[in-house]
Amino acid sequence: MAKAASEGHRVVLVTVTRGEHGEVGDGVLRPGELLSDRRVQELTRAAGILGVARIEFLGYVDSGMIGTAENDAPEAFWQADVEEAAQRLAAILLAEGADVLTIYDAHGTYGHPDHMKVHLVGVRAAAIAGTPKVYESVVDREAVNSMFEHMRATGVEMPAEVDLATFGVPHELITTSVDVTAFMDQKRTVMAAHESQIPPDSFFLTLPSDTFAEAFGMEHFVLRGSRPESPETELI
Repeated sequence: MAKAASEGHRVVLVTVTRGEHGEVGDGVLRPGELLSDRRVQELTRAAGILGVARIEFLGYVDSGMIGTAENDAPEAFWQADVEEAAQRLAAILLAEGADVLTIYDAHGTYGHPDHMKVHLVGVRAAAIAGTPKVYESVVDREAVNSMFEHMRATGVEMPAEVDLATFGVPHELITTSVDVTAFMDQKRTVMAAHESQIPPDSFFLTLPSDTFAEAFGMEHFVLRGSRPESPETELI
């Protein structure tokens, strides 16, 4: 987003929920403060750092995780009608005359229900609006495994909850890899702005600068539809 904005493109960020049911550490929220309010504040601050021109919320409630009560609630995004949600997003795409839409892949990177639902809704919305290009944002599985092996070998303590066998997608499926190493300062600052999700002492924010750039300097996508003849390095 920062790269696109710096090159003069209009960047619009659409968020389905306000993260009402996310996990948050003790002492992060002020007395009486709602997590949803904090998440909106963090998102607004991050969007300003990235150069986002417009933020929109589709108005659904965070679904939590599969098997939780929040996931079964009628107002949860996971329970939303795909066509209705797609019409809401399509209206924004049409109003903006969007050239590109980025969404999650079908697995939602790691199986988060709202991410998987974004995939379904995004694909349908793009079809309704006639958006020319739709990219699935993905993680290069082989690159992550290689990086984690290197980090373990150098004594870096790794997060135990990451299942590297299913995290991300195989390298050969990736059509587009965008180099954003010039924007590492912005990326780290934006991650830190989401303090209710990524505390200052988190694994991500305590990485040395070179390791952080190795982890987050390339962003990977899969272009839906016809595969390009050669690997792409830009979305636009």
